[in-house]
Amino acid sequence: MNSSEERAMYSISIEDVQHVAEEALERKLTIEELKIVENKLGSFINWYDAVENTIDLYIKKSSQPADNEKIIFP
Repeated sequence: MNSSEERAMYSISIEDVQHVAEEALERKLTIEELKIVENKLGSFINWYDAVENTIDLYIKKSSQPADNEKIIFP
């Protein structure tokens, strides 16, 4: 894979997690708690279905690039 293919398309920041913690717990998480969230968060995100649903909703099947067309990320 080239570097553009390895680029993250979506991420959740510590700021995002702390915002949720302040709403849910009325406090920020400790470093140890942030590590737990970081290590376990992926177990709760069904990324494959999220990608597939987005493709189904927003990309027409007829708009497939040709086999030899190079895809370049912005």
